[in-house]
Amino acid sequence: MAMLENLSKDSFNLHQNGQLKNDSGKENKGSHKLSTEIKIDIERLYEAVPRLSSFFFIEDKIGEGTFSSVYLATAQLTSGKVEKFALKHLIPTSHPVRIAAELQCLTVAGGEDNVMGVKYCFRKDDHVVIVMPYLEHDSFLDLLSSMNLEDVREYMYNLLKALKRIHHFGIIHRDIKPSNFLYNGCLKKYALVDFGLAQGTHNTKIELLKVVRAEDQQRSCLKTKSATSSGIKHPHSETTSKALVQHSAEKQPIKRPWPPTQAKPGKPARSIKTADITSRKILVAKRKAGSSKNASSCLIRKSSVCPSNLTCDCYTTDRICSVCFSRRHQVAPRAGTPGFRAPEVLMKCPHQTSAIDMWSAGVVFLSLLSARYPFFKASDDLTALAQIMTIRGSKETIEAAKLFGKAVSCSKECPKLDLRTLCERLRGTHCFSKRKSSQKSELMDCSHISGTVPAPDAKDEETKQIASLSSIQEVQNQARKVNQDVEWNSVKSKAKSSDLKNWCAVPDLAYDLLDKLLDLNPATRITAEMALGHPFFEGI
Repeated sequence: MAMLENLSKDSFNLHQNGQLKNDSGKENKGSHKLSTEIKIDIERLYEAVPRLSSFFFIEDKIGEGTFSSVYLATAQLTSGKVEKFALKHLIPTSHPVRIAAELQCLTVAGGEDNVMGVKYCFRKDDHVVIVMPYLEHDSFLDLLSSMNLEDVREYMYNLLKALKRIHHFGIIHRDIKPSNFLYNGCLKKYALVDFGLAQGTHNTKIELLKVVRAEDQQRSCLKTKSATSSGIKHPHSETTSKALVQHSAEKQPIKRPWPPTQAKPGKPARSIKTADITSRKILVAKRKAGSSKNASSCLIRKSSVCPSNLTCDCYTTDRICSVCFSRRHQVAPRAGTPGFRAPEVLMKCPHQTSAIDMWSAGVVFLSLLSARYPFFKASDDLTALAQIMTIRGSKETIEAAKLFGKAVSCSKECPKLDLRTLCERLRGTHCFSKRKSSQKSELMDCSHISGTVPAPDAKDEETKQIASLSSIQEVQNQARKVNQDVEWNSVKSKAKSSDLKNWCAVPDLAYDLLDKLLDLNPATRITAEMALGHPFFEGI
């Protein structure tokens, strides 16, 4: 951890008395009124890392995540110039190797090609604060309504440029999304940030990512061995197997003691409550109860692990049977943000490459072309995979899964959708100049996609398929409350404004690149370097 205190001091010479407060201790003019909660957080940060007060005046808290918080601070340089910085405070529970690996990513790959660099780092005990340049950036939701096609072209080019940079060093970002790719439209500046979830490829040039990779692989092996050994310790009798098959056929809930208690000799066990087999809390409690000497607890413990050759009966149902629930689960990395995870991540493929970043970039591109953000909106991995299959095709998804050793079953076949038709209809530019008002019914409802375009009866098969993407009822209910006539007028006016931004003349090359980014097979998915040479970016 010595590197945390020795990062390029020469490039960050601050005036020791450069706090930006006046004699009365008041904040600078123009700073907005902070909430009490933010003020408390700032004071706690000053207390945790006292040296910060000698260099920075923290103005605001501008971001908060699971593993860190980001603050906006100003400092007066030795030249007298006042400069803004972003202070990223990592939570004290973060692993030291992970923190050092993030810093090494910023120092080695950062500072060039739209990748955020690092200026300095403060450490006090288990508190670490990374100091980075501050880039005032636009909201992605605002960009969707203001960007024209040329702006989108430049945005994607610069995103791919940043991905090429980090992939060159063997860095897998693992959390590519709009909020991690900052964009200032006025200055035309871009910055890829947040390497807190980054991992290394097998040939990474970041030494500490090699350590992280080795530790993750060792942890996965231990979990796998643990799951395997737990199955070996408890052999299954024919009686147990028959009982499980009978239980699956009857679909009855299992009764088990809750809370788990150890019955005293001569006394019956405490009252038993019926519990749902799908509850993970019950599963954990059941394993603990298995170690007791209670005869009923031992019976539950034996019936919790099913033979591998037992056939499940929960296919196409809305529950998980005891057979499926007791099977060994494969351990694989699944970091990232819901809606941006690649298919191989959702399917728990253990060998993941930089191709997962390219998929996420494709989802960003899909949002820009369709004017829908977030595009995918799922509460769990299986729902997210189902939404991907609805657009990219169930047959294509199943075939791609086989290539990297996975088996996917789908109860209903979903044909692959045309990306141009999908994006144009969602944006509202689908041949508006040639369509008649009677075609109003061809609008669709993509409830898992953010947006409130109503969904009258679909006419063609493709529109029906897009409408079947719905898995969340909230947006549907909101859409029903909106007057359809008012909504239709807003869609028409939106189409007219889109015409001025060339959205009715998106070239086929754009959708060709999108198709290559959203390739279901990570082995054939386009790389960042190849994407930068795509004809869509010709002339940039």
